[in-house]
Amino acid sequence: MPTRSASATWEGGLKSGHGTFRGNTGIGGQFNFSSRFESGAGSNPEELLAAAEAACFSMALSAGLEQNGTPPTSVETTARCTVEKSGDGFAITKMQLDVRARVPKMDDATFQRIAAATKDGCPVSKALKGNVQLTLTATLAS
Repeated sequence: MPTRSASATWEGGLKSGHGTFRGNTGIGGQFNFSSRFESGAGSNPEELLAAAEAACFSMALSAGLEQNGTPPTSVETTARCTVEKSGDGFAITKMQLDVRARVPKMDDATFQRIAAATKDGCPVSKALKGNVQLTLTATLAS
């Protein structure tokens, strides 16, 4: 399996500085204190972690549904990653997943079971397990 990489550069002090990040595929952006801990413009590590969790969960749920013999028409996942003050620093404390999937011939109980298993089993969720409160709201669209 491949190893993926990205890089980041920070210039200046914590509150007055700024940074950029870039992945090998070209994804990139800028970040600063305001974009991370306030409501300023730019990206932040939590947005990137939320994107990773949403993408991983969507793919893994699709795989689980397909293995059940009920492949989805679509899976849409939104992940919300929370960073909070913790002691003298900050910590990523929560990841809320909201998924809406269209799955022909699927009953809600089976969908909920597969979605819950996916929350615990997708690779990004496994990386967060034990460190971040991971919650899920799963909706089966008609």
